[in-house]
Amino acid sequence: MAERSQTAPEAGNDTGNEDAIGGNVNKYIVLPNGYSGQPKKGHLTFDACFESGNLGRVEQVSDFEYDLFIRPDTCNPRFRVWFNFTVENVKELQRVIFNIVNFSKTKSLYRDGMAPMVKSTSRPKWQRLPPKNVYYYRCPDHRKNYVMSFAFCFDREDDIYQFAYCYPYTYTRFQHYLDSLQKKNMDYFFREQLGQSVQQRQLDLLTITSPENLREGSEKKVIFITGRVHPGETPSSFVCQGIIDFLVSQHPIARVLREHLVFKIAPMLNPDGVYLGNYRCSLMGFDLNRHWLDPSPWAHPTLHGVKQLIIKMYNDPKTSLEFYIDIHAHSTMMNGFMYGNIFEDEERFQRQSIFPKLLCQNAEDFSYTSTSFNRDAVKAGTGRRFLGGLLDHSSYCYTLEVSFYSYIIGGTTAAVPYTEEAYMKLGRNVARTFLDYYRLNSLVEKIAVPMPRLRSKEERRLGWEHQSCLRAEQPLEVLGVPMCSGKALNEHLGNDIQWHLDCGSSTLPLGLISCSPSSPASWNDMAMSNSILLPDHSFH
Repeated sequence: MAERSQTAPEAGNDTGNEDAIGGNVNKYIVLPNGYSGQPKKGHLTFDACFESGNLGRVEQVSDFEYDLFIRPDTCNPRFRVWFNFTVENVKELQRVIFNIVNFSKTKSLYRDGMAPMVKSTSRPKWQRLPPKNVYYYRCPDHRKNYVMSFAFCFDREDDIYQFAYCYPYTYTRFQHYLDSLQKKNMDYFFREQLGQSVQQRQLDLLTITSPENLREGSEKKVIFITGRVHPGETPSSFVCQGIIDFLVSQHPIARVLREHLVFKIAPMLNPDGVYLGNYRCSLMGFDLNRHWLDPSPWAHPTLHGVKQLIIKMYNDPKTSLEFYIDIHAHSTMMNGFMYGNIFEDEERFQRQSIFPKLLCQNAEDFSYTSTSFNRDAVKAGTGRRFLGGLLDHSSYCYTLEVSFYSYIIGGTTAAVPYTEEAYMKLGRNVARTFLDYYRLNSLVEKIAVPMPRLRSKEERRLGWEHQSCLRAEQPLEVLGVPMCSGKALNEHLGNDIQWHLDCGSSTLPLGLISCSPSSPASWNDMAMSNSILLPDHSFH
């Protein structure tokens, strides 16, 4: 029977009723049934009381198995997907099975090989757990809900281990990133506070363009981009950062885009939800992407501020709002893809397909076949649907989705798991595609660009770089953002660390332990996976 430490707040009750989960566990010490002494090494301590953390309750099933309950979104018990928690006070070579038992979705990429993320204090680079150690199944012990179980072996007693649904991207990290850009004093980068959230966090609006385009009376072609309206969809922030990094770089394509277009970017529409560790909702339990029709200035202040700005630009005869792109992450599909609108005007409908087709040519992870255009009634309150009906025939509104898990390159069947860098690369290719859309390529050719290195036959065979992306991806030093391949990538990430520990008479690589998919609570074998390589930012 698990006990709470005296300082831990209640996050549930002993009945196992998930509706009673009210907050995150706080240094929650799990003690064996009947144990009354001081906690010892191996009595795991769980914590989620940090920024973007989420874990509502822990129940010990056996000496090595634990049921973990996701805390629902604040003020909305319907959404339980995002988790992000730490485990400490571990024992060397301690083997565990963690069961995430109360997902609110039945469909999941866990069925297709997705795995949770892990890192530790001494190895702060995130890595996905090996798929062979992760099992997603309907469990009769939990009202036939779907459960995700994974096996793990702790290797360092002094480390704190962190597990998450996907790569976290916190509000604080976002603010530090914008601060670093602002300190560069670039005359084409402008940051302003468009408003505040309910909890008084900043709603940042970025404007990236040549100063000449902002002069009074000048005509403007505006590209408006938003992200993180759903706080648990962290890949959205990496894609958005990739867009920003490219647009503020000295790459010739970026310079041409700044001279001809005005980019307005609100990268984090739901800062409260991000900070609190919600998956879909704001502090008050609202899915903001269903309230574009009539956002409240007090209940949905960030959405209200963005909508008012868009309407103001729409009513400005000197401003042509040509694109609205809202960036999301998808929990059941592979690749990047888009949702667009359906129009009665066939010509307008056909023109709307041009941008995603061009993006498909530039980004190997973007799928045009997965892109769809619809008029689904349940999506009526989304930014794409509302603004698609508000703006005139020259404007195009999209939802850009990217998989939480992986992409499949055309002509292959193997899934390539996304990394933080791969998400940002998609963002760079989104930005680069505007050059093709506006047919500005000839202007880039007038700017001297160092030739990219030629790929070897082996690289071409493996498809390390997509041919149509070379201008946006090469040379690395021109872009001023971390884009690495081959040897440079290894130098950027650091050398792989192979851990080998003595276990009995044999030497085994540290990692995770496989368990039986038909019986997640029992060990299947003693084989361990390759070592985990755990990104270089603060632990929490």
